[in-house]
Amino acid sequence: MLGNLIGGFIVILVGVTLAPTVANEVQGARGNSTHVDTGNITGASGTILGLTNLFYALAVAAVAMGMSVAGLRQGGLM
Repeated sequence: MLGNLIGGFIVILVGVTLAPTVANEVQGARGNSTHVDTGNITGASGTILGLTNLFYALAVAAVAMGMSVAGLRQGGLM
């Protein structure tokens, strides 16, 4: 139980630490530094690439919550 809760917090810590790196790489892939798409990625591809930060944050949160809920279920608290 405690291992899953600590694991969930570690996932959050690592995910939040890597979030700026992910954001910088997404911005670099978009082609410039002014949030205006002037690179080769346009249309639907640019939109999905712009949402990558959101998908990353949601994935980190979902994994952390899943691990925490699994720990609480093992402990009989949920």
